[in-house]
Amino acid sequence: MYHDMTVMFAGYNRWCNERLHASAGTLSDDEFRADRGVFFKSMLGTLNHILAADRIWMRRFTGSGDAPTQLDAILYDDREALRSARIAEDTRIVEWVAGLSEPDLAAAFSYETISSPQVMTQKLGPALLHMFNHQTHHRGQAHAILTGFGREAPSLDLVRFQRETGQG
Repeated sequence: MYHDMTVMFAGYNRWCNERLHASAGTLSDDEFRADRGVFFKSMLGTLNHILAADRIWMRRFTGSGDAPTQLDAILYDDREALRSARIAEDTRIVEWVAGLSEPDLAAAFSYETISSPQVMTQKLGPALLHMFNHQTHHRGQAHAILTGFGREAPSLDLVRFQRETGQG
């Protein structure tokens, strides 16, 4: 039930991140760092948060990899380093998800939350879908930053990804 869906969403998220980082590259450095009133303030903060959250979840899922201890961590102050790290993390996610089985996705796992530390237990499949949905939420904020600066923001529609790639 979950395997094909999670494989598709892993590819979709990589596709979206590539498009979003390319569009963010059209911003000047001042624009990239400007507080635009979104939750993590700037494009820099928002893109770092998406990466930080993915690393936190992947550490929870796999038990390996770097993971920050704060949701607002600025992992990379340099946009090219941030983009390279994003590409590497997306590759890691896509490859890991492809190796999961339905029993893996149906199995429960436990992790500790960051904001108000407590141990949570849930099935891997739904938790993985949360990670992908979380990216969507913050990519929408990055999209708003781009349009607020008068830039053309990329189409990030799932159906467009499905049509372009044949997935879904």
